[in-house]
Amino acid sequence: MLEGLDPEQRAVATALHGPVCVLAGAGTGKTRAITHRIAYGVRAGMLQPASVLAVTFTNRAAGEMRGRLRQLGASGVQARTFHSAALRQLQFFWPKAVGGELPRLLDRKAQLVAEAAARCRVRLDRGELRDVTGEIEWAKVTQTVPADYVTALAKSSRETARDAAETGQIYAAYEQLKRDRSVIDFEDVLLLTVAVLQDRRDIAEQVRGQYQHFVVDEYQDVSPLQQRLLELWLGDRETLCVVGDASQTIYSFTGATPDHLLNFRTRHPGATVVKLVRDYRSSPQVVHLANGLLGQARGRAADHRLELVSQRGKGPEPVYTEYGDEPAEAEGTARRVRDLIAAGVPAGEIAVLFRINAQSEVYEQALADAGVPYQLRGAERFFERQEVREAGAALRGAARFGGNDALLDGMVELPSQVRAVLSTKGWTDQPPTGSGAVRDRWESLAALVRLAEDFAGARPEATLADLVAELDERAAAQHAPMVQGVTLASLHAAKGLEWDAVFLVGLAEGTVPITYAKTEAQVEEERRLLYVGVTRARTHLSLSWSLSRSPGGRPTRKASRFLTGLRPGGGRVARVAADGAGGSVELGSVGAPGPRGEGHARRRRERRPARCRVCGRTLTEAGEMKLMRCEDCPSDMDEGVYERLHAWRAEQARVLGQPAYCVFTDKTLIAIAEAVPSDERELAGIAGVVRRKLTRFGDDVLAICAGEERSGDGGAR
Repeated sequence: MLEGLDPEQRAVATALHGPVCVLAGAGTGKTRAITHRIAYGVRAGMLQPASVLAVTFTNRAAGEMRGRLRQLGASGVQARTFHSAALRQLQFFWPKAVGGELPRLLDRKAQLVAEAAARCRVRLDRGELRDVTGEIEWAKVTQTVPADYVTALAKSSRETARDAAETGQIYAAYEQLKRDRSVIDFEDVLLLTVAVLQDRRDIAEQVRGQYQHFVVDEYQDVSPLQQRLLELWLGDRETLCVVGDASQTIYSFTGATPDHLLNFRTRHPGATVVKLVRDYRSSPQVVHLANGLLGQARGRAADHRLELVSQRGKGPEPVYTEYGDEPAEAEGTARRVRDLIAAGVPAGEIAVLFRINAQSEVYEQALADAGVPYQLRGAERFFERQEVREAGAALRGAARFGGNDALLDGMVELPSQVRAVLSTKGWTDQPPTGSGAVRDRWESLAALVRLAEDFAGARPEATLADLVAELDERAAAQHAPMVQGVTLASLHAAKGLEWDAVFLVGLAEGTVPITYAKTEAQVEEERRLLYVGVTRARTHLSLSWSLSRSPGGRPTRKASRFLTGLRPGGGRVARVAADGAGGSVELGSVGAPGPRGEGHARRRRERRPARCRVCGRTLTEAGEMKLMRCEDCPSDMDEGVYERLHAWRAEQARVLGQPAYCVFTDKTLIAIAEAVPSDERELAGIAGVVRRKLTRFGDDVLAICAGEERSGDGGAR
């Protein structure tokens, strides 16, 4: 049972007496250590399987633990979440403790929160409803009653988008509604279990007789309510093993706190403490960066940081890249992702991680344009988000009036019209304070405002109807079935996962750390969030940021303060600027300029603007650059070729099991149908026909352009 464990993991597995605290860094095999500990105790006859309760935070993690224990011959051990374990006990003891059946458990509390708000004469939109619901959950896991909510909120230094007194009133009305309807929510499951165990000594003793040994994973994420339940399970015993890493505390907004982990030795003076620092996940280069990131941290969690030691072979150095603007950053990232896939890294082993979900749209578009399949984890696709759909409907309605809507009276400029329409959906000049659904909604609407500004900059004569058509085209290109591909995820959603290659994007001040991180504690949690992102990578790690939001914008941004002192060579970093085809070209390294002659001439060539082949106007929008003409300039597209290409693409996508955009995007098909290339050289000159696609699809495309029919599997017919 102990073979294959390193010395520290073996120390965990054999520490079966008294309290045990395992401080386990990212990738150090903590699950392996604690499951072997349980199995070793069972096989040695020191633990009875039915007397062990292993607690973790997700059903997925609990299921994984049960599976490992079965493989190790320790079937019968209970591995559950806090809520699952408490609910079983509550259902069993409720008739004895209270009488009758346990009140019905709410599947979702949002509808009842909405009714409570209505009783308080407060109207909540979908995002506000999520935020108020989250506040109620926070209050309950911190054991704060409605009457104390305002005071508790002030003491916690939490910032919320809504008035605290109003939220407290809704909270009180929600609790009353539950009582009136004899229902309970998931937080009540913990609260009521705590109440039963506190009030009924006989029931508490019965539970303690059943469970005599406890293991708690991810202990840094325990809330005060969960800690209280754990103490009641234990009684005056110390048969407890906890596992955690204070440097991975990133959920304080839900009530989680690392204090219980950090205070463990104070509460249990005789505890056995084992540190797991051998990192089996990441290369030495990735681990060195992770250690350096935490080396600059402050605060109590930083004082207990673990210095990881990689157990893997040497890998490539992390890549730092500075881009001129956000589209260039997204396109450059997509190009590097494509290169990794071409080099043999599976698409499913690559992730692009960002701070907020509103950043996803530009990366969704860039990967689609590059023909790279992707899947969005932990969030809806940008154009499928409720607020984006609602905003699109509002813009579509205003466009039908041709700008004659009373709301738009006197407004001529497209961005002003869009701001006016979206202001009815929650957009404001200034972002709301704090985080949560209201902030997420605002970020999505702000992304649409920026898109309108960029669209108007590229097409000054564009109308609201033109913008709506552009939005519809973008949405249509991304409404493809979910496929196994590159993962797009927020840093929070990436917790507990790992990939061969990770791209950490948008690492600029104001995003990482986020603007509403004001206090030192909030800033340090942002640092830990970036640390979690870094430690998701096994081998390849790329970190990037952009100097401005849009092409041609003022380069006022700077890299995240968290990267200061971490870049090799005194801050050397690849600097990338946009090229004439809507892509980007590496210009050199900051702090390491080349000779002025050749480098200066090269940069001048790279900055040469792309011009419309019809009217000669400078092109700035990526889609126009693919066509090499303005959207509204006359098209000489061969409709027959386009229709045949479109049908061929659909069949090809079906055969490959990929969305159509991964074959060629609509813009690329239009460009091909306009050029009707007769040979490989002409086809290769079309933006979007990269070498990989030229090799794979070139013969088919040229045959179709020549008037031949082609089937989806590449064969002539």
